Amino acid sequence: MKSRAFAASVFLGWVAAGSFALAAQAPTPVAAPSAATRSCPTILQHRFLRLQDETPQDLCQFAGKVVLVVNTASFCGFTSQYEGLEALYAKYQRRGLVVLGFPSNDFGKQEPGSSKEIADFCFNTYGVKFPMFAKTVVAGDARNPFYAALFKATGQAPKWNFHKYLLDRNGKVLGSYASELTPDNATLLAAIEQALH
Repeated sequence: MKSRAFAASVFLGWVAAGSFALAAQAPTPVAAPSAATRSCPTILQHRFLRLQDETPQDLCQFAGKVVLVVNTASFCGFTSQYEGLEALYAKYQRRGLVVLGFPSNDFGKQEPGSSKEIADFCFNTYGVKFPMFAKTVVAGDARNPFYAALFKATGQAPKWNFHKYLLDRNGKVLGSYASELTPDNATLLAAIEQALH
């Protein structure tokens, strides 16, 4: 009886060792790129924290949309542009426009608050519903990778708060617009309309 138990334990040990060896030799599967990543333009392959709760967000969720990218600030002479940006978003959202706001303290230290303070200000003062992200660097050598890609595509970096970039549905940068150009400017509206068709 003892010899059977011993033989059985040796056999089980041998099977386990063989299984382990086979598992060790099996190639490790490499995750294939998801369909979303494959169809996402390179320029949108970045992640940022959502402003209101700092949940990571993949910009690929906006692939296939016309995207207006804006660096924002709460204490700037152009801060009232939030109202126009929200109006643009409300008007064109169903047709495929998304406005993305990137608060930044790069210019005049006009965005000193925390994510919660910025989110409360945007919602309570201007009723902002378009996607906003946590405060980030948009200028200079330390600019975030998305803004580095926008600069590379246009040769133009934001010189102040509320600079705008317009991307088509394929992620091609169509234009770069100075802070002074308001969201209801005819030039910007015409470019958005053309991109949405």
